[in-house]
Amino acid sequence: MKRRTFLKRLIAGAAMLGTAALLYGVTPLLAPRRATAKRNYLRPPGALADDAAFTAACIGCGLCGEVCPPRCIKFHTRDGSATVNTPYIDAAEKACILCDKCMEVCPTNALTVMPRGDINMGLAEIDQTACYPWVDRGICGACVSICPLGKKAIGYKMWNQYRPEVRAGCVGCGLCVEVCPHPSVPIWVVSRPNDIKV
Repeated sequence: MKRRTFLKRLIAGAAMLGTAALLYGVTPLLAPRRATAKRNYLRPPGALADDAAFTAACIGCGLCGEVCPPRCIKFHTRDGSATVNTPYIDAAEKACILCDKCMEVCPTNALTVMPRGDINMGLAEIDQTACYPWVDRGICGACVSICPLGKKAIGYKMWNQYRPEVRAGCVGCGLCVEVCPHPSVPIWVVSRPNDIKV
């Protein structure tokens, strides 16, 4: 009798373990993956303006990522085709500090050494419907205080209302994106329109 009870309990335990393992295996398929902030993916400073030319020139050596002090440069891994091993920066996670080291070590012309003011990673854009000072939810100014280029890139709106506004001198480093305290990150870097010059 004890043997039969033992076998029943063993089978019940194995069935329960199998059900739990099945649920554990199926759950990732049912739950959506965390969305990646593609709008904050930037090329490193000094990158060729044309994305196809940059991808062709980059040999995926990884030197730019090795010398990056804040370790903000990452590399595409499973994005497919020619973009594999090419560098990018996710400004929402870790932004560029414009140290110029990646440009200096690049063995090809994918990253070209240039003055800080001539770098064109993009242009910051603020969603005024979510930014704390713009919706009268308090004074912030984190984006203005962190900017390495100062008032020529980002400053306060006229009359110093503590409402930030992006200016033409912005090079798109993404530091403002990284420090934004709002959970939805109402500031991001977009491609610079052709009519706005640095």
